[in-house]
Amino acid sequence: MKMQIMGKNVQLSLYVLEFTTVAFTLFLVADCRPHNGRILTTTAAVKLDIQTEQVTMSNGITNVTLSIPDGLVTNISYGGIDNLLATQNVENDRGYWDVFWNQTAFQRVRKKFLGTSFEVIMDSENQAEISFKNTWNASQSDELPLNFDIRFVMLRDTPGFYTYAIFERLEGWPLVYIENLRIVFKLQQDMFHYMAISDERQRVMPMPVDRETGKVLDYKEAVLLTNPTNPDLKGEVDDKYFYVNDNKDDRVHGWVGANPPVGFWMIIPSDEFRTGGPYKQDLTSHVGPTVLSVFVSRHYAGEDLVLKFQQGEPWKKVIGPVYLYLNSNASAKDNPSILWDDAKNRMNQEAASWPYDFLVSTDYIKSNQRGAVRGQLFVNDSTTTLIPASNAYVGLAPPGDAGSWQRENKGYQFWIKADASGNFSIENVISGTYYLYATVPGIIGDYKYTSDVQVTPGSSIELGSLVYNPPRNGATLWEIGVPDRTAAEFFVPTPPPEFKVHLYENNSESIFRQYGLWEQYSALYPENDLVYNVATSNYSTDWFFAHVTRNIGNNTYNATTWRIIFSLVSVDNTSNYTLQLALAAAQRAELQVCSSCLIL
Repeated sequence: MKMQIMGKNVQLSLYVLEFTTVAFTLFLVADCRPHNGRILTTTAAVKLDIQTEQVTMSNGITNVTLSIPDGLVTNISYGGIDNLLATQNVENDRGYWDVFWNQTAFQRVRKKFLGTSFEVIMDSENQAEISFKNTWNASQSDELPLNFDIRFVMLRDTPGFYTYAIFERLEGWPLVYIENLRIVFKLQQDMFHYMAISDERQRVMPMPVDRETGKVLDYKEAVLLTNPTNPDLKGEVDDKYFYVNDNKDDRVHGWVGANPPVGFWMIIPSDEFRTGGPYKQDLTSHVGPTVLSVFVSRHYAGEDLVLKFQQGEPWKKVIGPVYLYLNSNASAKDNPSILWDDAKNRMNQEAASWPYDFLVSTDYIKSNQRGAVRGQLFVNDSTTTLIPASNAYVGLAPPGDAGSWQRENKGYQFWIKADASGNFSIENVISGTYYLYATVPGIIGDYKYTSDVQVTPGSSIELGSLVYNPPRNGATLWEIGVPDRTAAEFFVPTPPPEFKVHLYENNSESIFRQYGLWEQYSALYPENDLVYNVATSNYSTDWFFAHVTRNIGNNTYNATTWRIIFSLVSVDNTSNYTLQLALAAAQRAELQVCSSCLIL
């Protein structure tokens, strides 16, 4: 990008954001958990059946079988269905926690977390909690230097189960980088065909065989469906990255099976244990059918979100619990969204019950060991009156610079959406020292409170009125875009004509997640690059959503130079002019900004 600014304190703001191109039994069961004052019913008690190589938890609604001592989920039965998991897979590839890690830049290992010991933590008629542990020692130089304790919990009258993990590093242990940490469930291919990850993004999905017979495109995850089992999908592109979500929007996702209609849902009741803050994007569900909950990943962020432990660095963190919720309704055979709506209701119940009080581990911090922080945020973005920080995301995260919460990945974060008046109340915060951060839609920059915030058990901290002064250095001459951490306002082209538009059940399309959008720049600008005239151009039609290279054929791509033309009525050569750029993402890219080489 090349532009000329001839040097009064004036600010120019440019927002360049890139999109990543990225008849059956209806269980009317009251949730009568042994907590929060609820009364238990007379339904079947929770039972553990422990055999030599496996253990089964059951409560009369759901049976879950895990291998001993590994802790792999091999069988989930529900509503008369013997196993919801992929029986075509070997038993160790159905349900598991796994990790991608390395000790050098040139080594990357994917490994399932396999326990070496099994223990019953709690066994009562109302609750079972079991543990699968592995303790690292120095002789295991080729193993991940991390202790783990992976737990599974089943409650009475609860259709499904919970799982969480306690991870720990001790002082003196070797350096390690963790790129991805998640839990995975692979479901029956012949049963689950309908996927839902939001109210808008729901659809019948391709089969795994459709990907195998399709054409791999520019990267292996993107496959053109050339001969799918469902002919309605022919010509579409399947890509698991179509189904990513921001952490703040990913509280429930999953699949609905037919004949009989049954739902399998991943519910994430809290974001506190996930990395990167509320706007961090990650995978959800995709063809397999596969259900994920991703806790650590470098997706859409790169190296900054890799967990990097230096030599001797200790660490401990509880991740989860997440809740695997099962539901059914005969009417869902014709309308799968019925089960989605029920799953959303259940998600709201789980979120309202957070933090749970039924977990046995002392490492999981209960509500009486937590505190709250409240206040009201205003924005001083003019010389007249303060503006309430309406709908701002306000959060507590480990100490750092303004905006550092986006790259933070070892501690806990606690975020809330402020109301229209900028009021916020962050509840159930684990004791510790935090900084208070905020990001306000439509306002540039990142807010950081001037002092640290000390949260102690039972504390209720009132911060009062806070004022954010955005980083403006003078009057703003022009802006391109809106500083709201999306590129929704920019020009998004129609997909290449050779690919069928990827639609959802309600005939809506996610225009930002269609394959090949980046290639359309070369079609729109085959020879000359984008030129934006501040006086006459409109960023919704004239500013391409991503700054990309031009395809000139034979797998050759050239850099592109975008120009911004604007005029200043008067120029004060003794003053500074400031240009601000906001970048959503960059991958294998270099951005150059030139202020003295504009060619008109």
